[in-house]
Amino acid sequence: MDSPDPDGVLAEQLLRLTRRLQRIQSRQLEPIGITPAQFRLLRTVAHYEGPPRMADLAQRLDVVPRAVTTLVDGLEAGGRVRRVPDPDSRRVVRIEITDEGIATLRSLRDARRAAAEEILAPLTADQREVLGGLLTALVDGMPERRRC
Repeated sequence: MDSPDPDGVLAEQLLRLTRRLQRIQSRQLEPIGITPAQFRLLRTVAHYEGPPRMADLAQRLDVVPRAVTTLVDGLEAGGRVRRVPDPDSRRVVRIEITDEGIATLRSLRDARRAAAEEILAPLTADQREVLGGLLTALVDGMPERRRC
C-alpha cells in the first residue's frame, strides 16, 4: 500500500480550509446583501486615492471589463457606488464609493473578522502566531506567474 503524499495532504487541507472560509464569509455577507465578488470590488474602489476607471478595476481584479460592469451595476443599485464622469475625458467613467458603500465596508470588515474568529477558534494564541508566520511565508514566497 502506498504511503500518503504529505504535500498532497497539505494541499487538500488548504483547499478544504479555503472552501470552509468562503462558505462562512458568504454566510456572513448574505445579511448585508452583498456577494464576495462585490465586496472585493468595493474594497478595491476604497483603496484608490480618487475614483478609479472601470478599466483600472478590471486590471486590478484580474477580470474582464464586463465582469466589473456587472459588479458595479449591483453595487450602484444598492447605493454603494456611483458612476461619475471623468473630468478629462467624456468617454471615461469612474467609480466613486458612496457613504453607504463606506458603511457597508465597515460591516463587511466586522463580518470578515467574525468569519476568521470562527475558523481560528480551535487554535491557541501561540498556534495562531505560528500559523500567521507560516501563511506569511507561503504568501510572500509565492513565485511570480511564469509564462511558457
